[in-house]
Amino acid sequence: MTTKPKAKKFRIRRSTLGAETTKGSVAENTPHKTAQPGTVPAQPLEGFANRKPSVARQPKPAEQEVDDIKREGLTGRQLRMARRMAQRNGLAATSDYDAIRLLRAAGIDPFQRSNMLEMVSQGKESAPRTAAPNRIQLPQTVPVENSMLPSTETRSTSEMRALGIGQIQRDIARRRRRRLALMLSRLSVFVFLPTAFSAWYFFSVATPMYSTDSAFIVQQADGSGGSGLGALLPSQLNANQDAIAVQDYLTSKDAMIRLDQDIGFKTHFSDPRIDPIQRLDNNPSNEKAFKLYKKYVKIGYDPTEGSIRMEVSAADPAIAAEYARSLISYAEERADALSQRKREDHLRDARESLETAKIERRNAQDALVQLQTETSLVDPEGVIGSLRSQINNIQIQLQEKELQLAALRDNARPNKARVQGVEGDIRRLRTLLAQLEAKMNEATVGESSLAQKTALIQMAQADLATADVLMQSALQTLKQTELEANRQVRYLTTSVEPVVSEDPSYPRSFENTILAFLIFSGIYLMISLTASILREQVSS
Repeated sequence: MTTKPKAKKFRIRRSTLGAETTKGSVAENTPHKTAQPGTVPAQPLEGFANRKPSVARQPKPAEQEVDDIKREGLTGRQLRMARRMAQRNGLAATSDYDAIRLLRAAGIDPFQRSNMLEMVSQGKESAPRTAAPNRIQLPQTVPVENSMLPSTETRSTSEMRALGIGQIQRDIARRRRRRLALMLSRLSVFVFLPTAFSAWYFFSVATPMYSTDSAFIVQQADGSGGSGLGALLPSQLNANQDAIAVQDYLTSKDAMIRLDQDIGFKTHFSDPRIDPIQRLDNNPSNEKAFKLYKKYVKIGYDPTEGSIRMEVSAADPAIAAEYARSLISYAEERADALSQRKREDHLRDARESLETAKIERRNAQDALVQLQTETSLVDPEGVIGSLRSQINNIQIQLQEKELQLAALRDNARPNKARVQGVEGDIRRLRTLLAQLEAKMNEATVGESSLAQKTALIQMAQADLATADVLMQSALQTLKQTELEANRQVRYLTTSVEPVVSEDPSYPRSFENTILAFLIFSGIYLMISLTASILREQVSS
């Protein structure tokens, strides 16, 4: 009577060391095949007593193992990893494929990341590293259980390949679903939730703001002559500079402080009816109020048209229009003050020149009057001319009397009485002529002569004439300076008057929500790309 053979522990037949290492390397390189329920993978087992032992597999030559490794379709990164691991383990490999063969022969998986981390932490070692303790190594003892009995069912290679490919595809799909879920969660946290909060704020919480538009031009009253481009460029350049200066003033803290003092900018934007984000605190500082001022007072300058456009926003449309009118008045005052100093300087110089000319003229008049008073002569030239005319007349009369006396003496028996009368007339004329000549000499010779007094009076009169010319020139210069100053006056021409709005202009809920979504999406995209690049750099 025969009895059933007892169950024994099935051991893998041990062969030579070369064959064992070769089998380990091939097993590590080939994908693991998953066994179906109720089946056991085929293994070289020692069976029952009546079963013949299997013949040991002969080791493959190195060239054939390298060819098998080349047919695996490894990537360049895997080959580099194998080469580095072989160098760290002290294996002399002739190529990358030979490094894989030597690592597998030493029981090391060249593509396992944990092995590389362990090698980095422990440093270079001279002896080759062994496999991880949790890995299944061959040969090993497999305990005999009911579920581990040899199965008589076998599967073909194509079926096992299809099962492996299906398992890989399911793993890839599961990983894709997990990554998609993680990506959606990140998008929800960093993009969708902030965008929803922004939309809720813009549509429900934000206080409506009413804006008032206005436009004005800074002009110069310049009526100077000239034509063409040379006369146009200076005034156009000055107008541009003045407009830029007015724009800078309206966007400055000085304008905000003046607007707050006149109308109450801080008081309006500290109203509790305004939402907390747009509202100012009680008694805010000028810096905080100025930040809000730059947000709600927008001023732009168009250099091609020379027009300044201003948009003022406030929670109340009437207050927004009042703010705009006040700012326009401030701009007009500042534009007029830009050239005021220059005009005042020019006018002051012209007035001082005119006053100096008046004083000099007054001094010249005083000197002339004083000379006329001292000499008791109003017209010394007339006196001298009168003397000269008298002398000429007496000389003429004397010549006539001498001719008459000569005519009387030409007679044989002249009338004695007539001759004596003519001689008496000649004697009297000569006496009068001598007196006149003496007066003439006294008027032209000496320090107190009439000629010297006449010269002094003439010099005083010349000084007076020069002072008159200078005063006239100074007066003309003053008039021209006043005209030029009037031409340099800057003034504003308001082309668009501020009008009270009926509908709010801000917030633009839909546009702001889209903008917030784009901003959050861009931030998330930049952070994701940066993290991916850093992860790739660290892993490589």
